[in-house]
Amino acid sequence: MPTTPSARRGGPRRLGRRAVLAAVAVAALGTACAPGSDTEQPQGKAPAAVSTDVAKAGNVTLTVWDQEVQGGQRKQIEKLNEQFQAKYPNVKINRVSRSFSDLQKTLRLALSGDNPPDVVEANQGYAAMAQFVKAGMLLPLDSYDQAYGWRKRYPKGLMDLNSVTTDGKLIGSGSLYGVSLNGEIVGLYYNKDKLSKLGIRAPQTWGEFEQALATAKSKGEIPIAFGNQEKLPAMQLYGIVQDQHADKQTVRDLVFGKSGSWSDGPNVQAAQKLADWAKQGYFTKDANAIKWDDTPANFAKGDGVFMFGGTWWASDLMDKMGDKVGFMLPPPAQAGGASATMGGESLPWSITAKSKHPDVAAAYINFITSPEAMDVSVETGNLPALAPPSKKPEGALMKDVLSAWETLSKNDGITPYIDYATPTFADAFGGPLQELITGKTSAQQAMQKAQDDYAAFQKKK
Repeated sequence: MPTTPSARRGGPRRLGRRAVLAAVAVAALGTACAPGSDTEQPQGKAPAAVSTDVAKAGNVTLTVWDQEVQGGQRKQIEKLNEQFQAKYPNVKINRVSRSFSDLQKTLRLALSGDNPPDVVEANQGYAAMAQFVKAGMLLPLDSYDQAYGWRKRYPKGLMDLNSVTTDGKLIGSGSLYGVSLNGEIVGLYYNKDKLSKLGIRAPQTWGEFEQALATAKSKGEIPIAFGNQEKLPAMQLYGIVQDQHADKQTVRDLVFGKSGSWSDGPNVQAAQKLADWAKQGYFTKDANAIKWDDTPANFAKGDGVFMFGGTWWASDLMDKMGDKVGFMLPPPAQAGGASATMGGESLPWSITAKSKHPDVAAAYINFITSPEAMDVSVETGNLPALAPPSKKPEGALMKDVLSAWETLSKNDGITPYIDYATPTFADAFGGPLQELITGKTSAQQAMQKAQDDYAAFQKKK
C-alpha cells in the first residue's frame, strides 16, 4: 500500500509481469545449513550459515512492525500470525502496527536504535529501502533465499523490486532485502448506484470517463472522491494520468533514472490535466485538507462517483458497500485497447540487521509469503502476489480486482510508483502538486520542480 501505501522504485530494468499469475512452483526446502546459528549478525552482513529449524531456537519473542491496519490487511496478518504461532509454539509474536505514514516516519529511528524490531515492512524505493540498505540497517536475505527458495517461487520482476545494491545506489539488482505477500494495482473504483442514477455506464474509454466526470458534476455529484493531505495521493493520481499521455516504457525509464525528463511535453500535459480537473470542480472540496485514509470511508458513505485508489482498499469497500462498488483499470484511449497503470507488490517483509533472531525472522517471512499464505490473502479479501493454490475470490469486487491483475500481468501493463524516483520526491513533487490543485502554481512550474529534484539526485548517484 501503500504506497502504497506504497508504489513504491528505481534501477534501470523492465518490470515484466507476464509470469506473475503463473502457477507457483514451490521450491523444496533444503535441510538446515547449520543448527544454532540464530544469533546477532554483524550489521548489514549476510549470515554465513542459517538454520530453518525454528523449534531448536528455544523460546523466542519476535517483534514485528507492520502497516497492515486496513480491515482486510489486518485480518490477513492476524490470521497468519496466529497460524505461525500455532505451528511454532516456542515463538511469540510481538506485533506493532502503524499506519503507512506513521511507519515511514518512525522506522528509521527504530532501525538505528540499539533494540530494533526483528521484522519490518520497509517500503521499496530510494527514500526507504535503499537508504536503509546503504546505512547497513537491513539484513541481506540471499542466504535465506538459498534455504527457502524465494527466487524460485516468485517471478524475477517481483524479486527485483525488493533487491538493492549494498551501496543503495541501484534498485533492481544486488541482494534481496525483502519478500512481499500481496500484489497491488492503483485503479478506478466506481459507485454502481450513482452511475445508474446518472444514466451512464462504467466508462470503456478515457474519453467516456471524462464525459462521465462532466455529467456527474452537472448533476451535483462529486465526480472524484479525493483526499490529498499527505501529498502521495496526488502523485498516484498524476501517475495514472501520466500513463494516458506517455508510453509505459518511457515512464519506467524516467522513474528508474534511465532516460527522460519530468519537464517533457507528455508529463507537463498530465499535470495540466490535473489542474483542469481541479478547476472544473471534479475533486472533493478542500482535497488537500482531507486525509488519505478518509477518502475510501467518505466514498463508501456516498461522497463521489469515482475514486482512484489501490487494491489495498478493496476489502474494506466490499464490506461497506457490497455489490454497489466496482473496480476497473483506468480505461484506455480506445475501446478494447491495453490499459497501463501503476502498481507492483506490497511492502516487503525485511529482517533488521540487529535482529537477535534472524533465523526465526526468516522462517516467519517464509511462512507469511508461502503458497498457503496466498490462500489466506484471498480469504481475507486481498490480492495475492502469486496465484493462490486453492482459494478463489468471493464477491464481485474482488473478482474485478483479480481480473484486472491478470489483465495487467498478461499485457505487461504495470508502471512503477513515481515516488521512487528520488529519496525526496514525495515532498519535491508532492508539494507542487498540492499547489497545482489549488491553482497556486502552473503545470510547467510543478514539473520543473520535479525535474530539479530528479536531476540533482541523478547527479549525486
